[in-house]
Amino acid sequence: MFIKCNDKFLLIPKGLTKTKISKFSSYLGVDAIKTSISGLRLLGPLVAMNNNGILVSRLAEDEELIEIKRETDLPIERADTKYTSIGNLMVVNDNGAIISEVLPNNLVKLIVDVLDVPVDVMSIANYYQVGSMAVATNMGAVIHPRASEDEIERVKEILKVDVEPSTVNNGIPYISSGITANSKNAIVGSLTNGPELSILSRILKV
Repeated sequence: MFIKCNDKFLLIPKGLTKTKISKFSSYLGVDAIKTSISGLRLLGPLVAMNNNGILVSRLAEDEELIEIKRETDLPIERADTKYTSIGNLMVVNDNGAIISEVLPNNLVKLIVDVLDVPVDVMSIANYYQVGSMAVATNMGAVIHPRASEDEIERVKEILKVDVEPSTVNNGIPYISSGITANSKNAIVGSLTNGPELSILSRILKV
């Protein structure tokens, strides 16, 4: 929940030790960028990103946007919606984006422009917080264990990757709370057990 990455960059909160930053950067094969959103260290829920662009909470400060833009050279925009945790309301890779039904229609064009992917609207396992229910890379996607077969097939069609249900951290179904992943590797919570690791590594191909 504190970090967010794509295949090139890792957004990481300021104040993290150099040792942890180095390990995370090495594991994911990316450059680490120390930043904040609205002065907060909880980056995961406040950011949605793929390799084409970055969307952040409307609460993000101008200095933060300038800093991230300078370090990544990617398009970055605020998501103009009353819902501040944009990362909890979107699942995105370089093939498509799934957004929550609570997001306004006028946000779709911004998502298409910034992330450069087609957008579909759906819920997952009866939750509108789709970004909490799934994690996707360009290699695969992991989804809430109560997602229906129809939902799994639809996510597979939208994101154009294999999709499989799992939990993290020894049974937690809210996938994004315990995993950060890109096409190269994944970092999971320390409580994640052996069967979960097997599923996650298989579906994400890491």
